[in-house]
Amino acid sequence: MNMDFKPTLPKFEHIKRYYDQSRKTVVAKILPGEYYVTTENEAISTVLGSCISACIWDDKRQIGGMNHFMLPLKGMDHTKAQWEFHDSYSCRYGIWAMECLINELLKYGANRNEMKVKIFGGGTIIKDMTTPIGEQNIRFALDYIANEELPMVGSDVGGPWPRKVLFYPASGRALVKRLQSMHNDTIQRREVQYQSVINEPESVQSDIELF
Repeated sequence: MNMDFKPTLPKFEHIKRYYDQSRKTVVAKILPGEYYVTTENEAISTVLGSCISACIWDDKRQIGGMNHFMLPLKGMDHTKAQWEFHDSYSCRYGIWAMECLINELLKYGANRNEMKVKIFGGGTIIKDMTTPIGEQNIRFALDYIANEELPMVGSDVGGPWPRKVLFYPASGRALVKRLQSMHNDTIQRREVQYQSVINEPESVQSDIELF
């Protein structure tokens, strides 16, 4: 079984991976603010509330990846040049999560003209919030994909559900499970916790699992 754990691409050694015995495949599990790219025949999973994950792949070259972001952008007055000096922000924000994922795919041989996209998440998990974060995330993702002229071939967004997503980058296949049976108070509490610290530059959130 250990032979299935081939080395990750550089920069992704910190991503937790496990062997899914039922699916007979290695699965990389990403958390908020993380992304993962692979050229191997493995899967990527995450669990989403109001967050969004974009799955982008080039099936001809069998390379793909997934990100997981919480907000579209920290502040409209922040430029890319300013943000490049703050590695601690990671890819918690959509604009950088999308750019990081696409640039890494190109770096390892993906053809931009052959890329396809699926997006998931953006649920309304915290119903009493004055700012509908899930809706903002969905609008951002759709606008970004349209502006970059990337073909979106599938999505499952919105609604009141958290979601578990399992993505196979080599083929573009994605499985989505709506988690209607989960305890909403736990989901809300963890989303509030994440949002309370997301704007702190020194608080990299890869160790906070929402669900």
